[in-house]
Amino acid sequence: MARLWPASLLGRLTLVMVAGVLVTQLAASAIWASQLRAKSQVEAESAAQYMAHSAAGAIRFFRSLPPAYRLLIIQQLREMGGTRFFVNLNHAYVPIEQIAPHPLAQSVIDTIGTALRKDLPNSPGFRLAFGRPDRLVVAEHDVRLEDLPNTWVQHVLLLKPDPAPILVIQTEIEPGNWLYMAALMPNPYFLDSSDPFAWDRLMPQALSLAVVLLLCLLVVRSITRPLAALSEAAAKLGQGHDEEVQPLPETGSREFINTARAFSAMRERIARYIEDRDRLFISISHDLRTPITRLKLRAELLDDEALRNEFEEDLDELDMMVKGALQCVKDSDIHENPTEIKLDALLGRMVRSAQLAGHTVAFEPSGVTVRAKPLALKRALGNLLDNALFYGARAEISVSQEPGEVVIRLRDHGPGVPEDAFASLFDPYVRLAHGREQNDGGLGLGLGIARSVIEAHGGRLELANHPEGGLVASARLPIHEVKRPH
Repeated sequence: MARLWPASLLGRLTLVMVAGVLVTQLAASAIWASQLRAKSQVEAESAAQYMAHSAAGAIRFFRSLPPAYRLLIIQQLREMGGTRFFVNLNHAYVPIEQIAPHPLAQSVIDTIGTALRKDLPNSPGFRLAFGRPDRLVVAEHDVRLEDLPNTWVQHVLLLKPDPAPILVIQTEIEPGNWLYMAALMPNPYFLDSSDPFAWDRLMPQALSLAVVLLLCLLVVRSITRPLAALSEAAAKLGQGHDEEVQPLPETGSREFINTARAFSAMRERIARYIEDRDRLFISISHDLRTPITRLKLRAELLDDEALRNEFEEDLDELDMMVKGALQCVKDSDIHENPTEIKLDALLGRMVRSAQLAGHTVAFEPSGVTVRAKPLALKRALGNLLDNALFYGARAEISVSQEPGEVVIRLRDHGPGVPEDAFASLFDPYVRLAHGREQNDGGLGLGLGIARSVIEAHGGRLELANHPEGGLVASARLPIHEVKRPH
């Protein structure tokens, strides 16, 4: 059931509305079908009583006639256009090929049989059946209804254009003489009218259901389309693509208009906050550099060498903290447009630079092109490579394409990271003991900056210890922003 439940709001609303309409339609159809069957049953029983009384009167009439006059009366009735029944005389019972079993037809036969036995208690018995006109045998020697002259049956039985089931009543009026009577029910198509699933009834219901479902889909689409636009705008804004975010149209329902206005206001506040932050850090950089430089010059004038060294260490630490904060803001908030980047070229330049510096880096070209901000992605991957070279001596870089994403892995051959240290590894200024020994000039900001940049591209950065030793940093970028060159 969880797999069948759609993930999108459009799918869920559509499924709920379609299911609701279908259940309502099925329930209404079931109630209507029950009422139709009950009504058809009552009408069929009433018609069966009428047919039984008419047949009983006809049987009494022919019994009262001398045998020699019966055929003459039947012939005169045929020439006059017939009566309700097509009547014939046979010397034995004529087998009838019955229609397919139907509860309502059986109910009619039972009702007529009961009424005939009540009206004619001295009769030896009755044979009743419903047959199709095209296969109905009316006389001995396999004489069929279709073999008779049309004038004999055209006013009694319905043969064209849509033949209806024919009720046949046979009874032995005296030994060796069987009376054969065939007639249509008052409603010849009573079996079809009792079927709630007939095509002529299902077609209007199907059309009305299709119209209702179409209107439901249009309403659901009109509701979810603005939400999809809002979701796309929020995703682009969260990834730092503010320049690609189009203003949301203030149309639709009142709730969405309020949401669009709130989103636009939030976007403007975030833009102002980023601008204020940039100005703040630029001001801090400008304001602090002068006093720090002045304090360094004054520290040089101190006669006490130990005190002078302590002052210089404190000022160097303060200068490093200011530079680290500015670097964090600068590296994690690069204002540039995304473009197509060939990872082989980007990573190849980084690898060659590291090799020229005397480091060992292994890299296999992949032919993958990714859409990203070039400087931001370069700094993120550069931080990861610097960490790998600082703390692991040599590194390996690989690019692979997995379901839904492209993964850039950088593995070092260092001591790895203790399991309890992974939770705080991305925090600013957090450095492990091994890192401080290998790179005493670092600030502990590289991993945090790398993660911020990759998450701004809609991806994620994962760290894990390699089974054979060392740390593996996996930068995962979504596949919809990745394509291979042709």
